[in-house]
Amino acid sequence: MKHIFQIYRNDWIRIFKVPMALFLVVGLMILPSLYAWFNIKASWDPYSNTKDIEIAVVNKDEGTFIQKGKINKKIDVGKEVVKSLKENKDLGWTFVSEKEAKRGVRHGDYYASLVIPKDFSKKIGTVLEENPQKPQIYYSVNEKINAVAPKITSKGASNVTEQVSEKFVKTATKSMFEEFNRIGIELEKELPTIRNFENRVFTLEEKLPEIEDMGNKALEIEQKLPEIREQGQKVVELEEKLPEIQAAGQSVLKIEKELPKVKEAGNEIIELQKKLPEIKSAGDRVVEIDQNFYKIEEGLNKALEDAKKANEIVMKAQSTLPTLENIANKGSEFSQGLNDFLEKNEGAFNEVAPVIKQNLVLLNQTAKDVAGVTEELKNVNDENRATYIETLSALETRLSSGIDAADRTADLLTKLNEYTGNNALAGVINKVNNVKDSFTNQREAVVNIENALKRGEQPSSEALDRLNTLATEANSTLSNVLANYDSSIVPAVNSGLDKLTENAKNANNAVQTAKEKLPDIKGVLNDASSGLQYGQQELTSLQERLPTIRARIHEAATTISSKMNDFTNAVNSGAAFVQNDLPAVEAQIHKAADFVNNDLPQAEKEIQKAADLVQTKLPEVEETVHKIANLVREDLPDLEDSVKNAADKIREFEGENDLGDIIELLKNDVQKESDFFTSPVQLKEDKQFPIPNYGSAMTPFYTALCLWVGGLLLISLLRVDVEDVQEGTKGMHIYFGRLLTFLTIGFFQALIVTLGDLFILGSYVAEPTAFVLSAIFISIVFLTIIYTFVSVFGNIGKAFAIILLVLQISGSGGTFPIQTTPPFFQAINPFLPFTYAIGLLRETTGGIVRDIMIHDILFLALFLLIAILLAFLLKKPLSGWAVNVAKKAKESKIIH
Repeated sequence: MKHIFQIYRNDWIRIFKVPMALFLVVGLMILPSLYAWFNIKASWDPYSNTKDIEIAVVNKDEGTFIQKGKINKKIDVGKEVVKSLKENKDLGWTFVSEKEAKRGVRHGDYYASLVIPKDFSKKIGTVLEENPQKPQIYYSVNEKINAVAPKITSKGASNVTEQVSEKFVKTATKSMFEEFNRIGIELEKELPTIRNFENRVFTLEEKLPEIEDMGNKALEIEQKLPEIREQGQKVVELEEKLPEIQAAGQSVLKIEKELPKVKEAGNEIIELQKKLPEIKSAGDRVVEIDQNFYKIEEGLNKALEDAKKANEIVMKAQSTLPTLENIANKGSEFSQGLNDFLEKNEGAFNEVAPVIKQNLVLLNQTAKDVAGVTEELKNVNDENRATYIETLSALETRLSSGIDAADRTADLLTKLNEYTGNNALAGVINKVNNVKDSFTNQREAVVNIENALKRGEQPSSEALDRLNTLATEANSTLSNVLANYDSSIVPAVNSGLDKLTENAKNANNAVQTAKEKLPDIKGVLNDASSGLQYGQQELTSLQERLPTIRARIHEAATTISSKMNDFTNAVNSGAAFVQNDLPAVEAQIHKAADFVNNDLPQAEKEIQKAADLVQTKLPEVEETVHKIANLVREDLPDLEDSVKNAADKIREFEGENDLGDIIELLKNDVQKESDFFTSPVQLKEDKQFPIPNYGSAMTPFYTALCLWVGGLLLISLLRVDVEDVQEGTKGMHIYFGRLLTFLTIGFFQALIVTLGDLFILGSYVAEPTAFVLSAIFISIVFLTIIYTFVSVFGNIGKAFAIILLVLQISGSGGTFPIQTTPPFFQAINPFLPFTYAIGLLRETTGGIVRDIMIHDILFLALFLLIAILLAFLLKKPLSGWAVNVAKKAKESKIIH
C-alpha cells in the first residue's frame, strides 16, 4: 500500500509543479462534460418545434351535392380540411398550387405534400349509394432531407385522414340517430292508434262467442228459406232503397268512429277559450303601445329639448364667466359680482346632478349594447359580415364618446367631492374611472374583432368572451351606481354644489378665497356642458331609430286588431257548440250507430232475401245463404283461431317487451350518441415516471457516454506506466498507484458533468444526490476498465476501449429500445457496461425502483471486479509483450 500511495502522491506533486500539466488535467476534467452538455441541449425538446416543418397542402376538391330521398345538401370536405389545418399549429402547413407542391418537395423546400383530389367530396358522398368508393388523399414525402422528418410528416398526414374520418363518422351517426329519434317520435305519436288496434283485437276475441252465435243464426236462416219465399212480395219496394240505407249507415259508423277525436278537439277549443283573456290582454298591450307611441316620441323629444335647454343654461353661465373674471381683478367689486352671477345662474347648477345621471344611463346602455353584440357575433358568416363590421364601427364611436363622457363625469365628481367635506363621492368616482378603463379595453377589443372580420376571419371565442365579460362588468357597475344614485349620490353632489356656492357667496370676507374658487366653478360648468353634449348626441341617435321601431310595432298592432275579433268569435262559437250541442249530437249518433250495427244488418238480410225471391232471384239468394252457411261451417273456426292467435301474439310481445321502453330507446340525445360512436373509447394515460422533456430523458445516455469518452481522453493523453519508481515497486503497485490518479480525475469529470446537467442545463432529475453519486461510481467502473485495457495490453488496449465504445453506443439501448435493434446487438446487450450504467442513471432521473437500482449496481461492480482480476492475472505475464509491441510501434515514428 505504501508504494501505491507514493506513486499517487508523486503524480499530483508533478502535476502541480508544471502549470501546463495542471492546465491539461483541469481541461481533461471539464472537456468530456461539453460533449454531454451540447448533445443534451441540442436534443432538449425537438418535438415542440415541428411547426417549422413545412408541408405543402393542395386542395383541388370541387365539392358535391348529396341527393338521396329528402337529403339535398352541398358538402365541401376539402374546404373543411383546409380550414382545420389553418388552425393547426403542429406542423408548418403551407397552402400552394399542385405544381408548386411537386417542385417544392422534389427540391427540398417542403418535407412532404398532401393533395386533396377534385373528386374527394364526391367519393365521400357515395356512402349512400349501392357501391360506395373510399376517397384518397395523395401524400408525397422527400425522405432524403432528414431521417426523422418523414415520420413526423407521416403522422401529420395520418392525423388529417383520421380527422376527416372522425368528422364523417360523427356526421353519419348523427344522421342515423336523428332518424331513430324521428321514428321514436312518430311511433310515440301513433301509440294511441297502436293501443286502439290492440284493444280492437282483444275486443274481437271477446266477441268471438257472439260471432259464433251469429254464424249459427245464419244456419238457421238457411233453414227458414222456404218461409221467406212466402213473405218476399211485401218488401220489393223497400229493397230498392237499401243502397241508400246502407250508405247512410256506413256514414253514421264513420262519424261514430271519429267521435273521440272530435271530442278531444272540442276540449282543446274549450281550453283555448279559457286563455282568450290572456291572449287578448297581450294583444291589447301591443295595440296600446302602438297607440301611445307618440308619448314615447314626445318623452324622447322632451328629454332632448330639456338637454338642449340645460345646455343653454350652462352655456349662458359660461358666457358670463369672463365678466366675472374681470370683476375678480377689481377686488371688492368681485364679491358683489360673484353673488349676482350665482343668483342669476342658479339653474345651471341645478342641472349638474341630472346631467351626471343622464350620462351614467347612456354609458350603461352602451355597455348593454356591446354585451348583446358579442352574442350575435358568434353567428357571423359571409352574408352578414358587412353588417357586423358596420355595427362594430358604430360601437367603436360610441365607446370613444363614452370614454370622454366618463372622464368628464369623473372630473366633475372629483371637483365636487372636494366640497362634500366627508369624501362622500370617492366611491362613485372610483367606479366611474373603472368604467372608463373598461370602455378603453372594450374599444380595443372591438377594433381587433372588426379588423379580424375585415380580413375575412372568424372572431375567436376567447376575444368574444373577454369583450362580453368587460361589457357585463361595466353594466353591473353602472347599474349599481344608478340604483343608489338618487338616495346617496344626488345628496352628496348637491351638498358639494351648495358648499361651492356658499364659499363663493362669502366673498365679502374672503375675496381672495372666492377668486380661488372661481376655477372650480368654471370647471364644474365646463364638465356639465360636456356631459350635456354627450347626452344630446346619444338621445339624437335614439330619436333617429324611433321611426323603424314604431313601424314594426304598428305592423304587429294592426295584425292583432284586424284578426282578434274574428279569432275570439270563432273560438267562442266552437266552445259553445262543444259544451251545449255536442253531447246531444253524440247521443243521437250512438243511437243511430247501434241501429246500424245491431238492427240494420238483420233487416237488410230479410229484405234482400224476400225481394230476391219476389223478383225471381230466390235461387241466387239461396245460393248466397248457402255460401254464408258454408263460410260459417268451414271458415269461421279458422277465423276464430287467427283472432285468438293474434291476441296471444300481442300478449306475448307485451309480456316480453315494453313498447314505451322501445320508444324511449329510439328517442335519444342525438349529439351525445353521435359523439360516443365517433370516439367510443378514451385512452386514460398514467405516466409512471414522467420526464418533462426529451433532453432530460437523454441525459442518462449522454452522461454515461461522456464518462467513457472522458476515460478515452485520459488514456490518450496520460501515461499508464511510471518512471523513477522506488526499489521494491512491483507491477501491481504501479497499476493501482496510477489508477488512483486516473480515478481522481474521473471523480471530478463525473462531478462536473452531473452538476452541469442539474444547474447549467436544468435537466429534470428525480433524485439529484443519487444521480451525482451514481455518475461517480460509473466513472470509477469505466476508468478501471479502460485503464486496465491499456495497462495490460498497451496501445492495443486503447483499440479495445474504442471498439467497446462503438459496440455500446448501438447495443446498450441508450437511444432506441434494444428490441428494435438487430439480433446481434440484442445478444450482446446484457454483457455491456453501458447497459447497466444508463439503467442506473435512468433510475435516478425518472424515479428509483430499488430492486432495479441494486441490480444495475451489482452488475457494474461485477465489471469493476472483472477488470481488476484481469489486471492481476495478465498484467505480469503480458508486460514484456506489451513493452515489445509499444517499442515496435514507436519505431514507426508516428505512434507514441
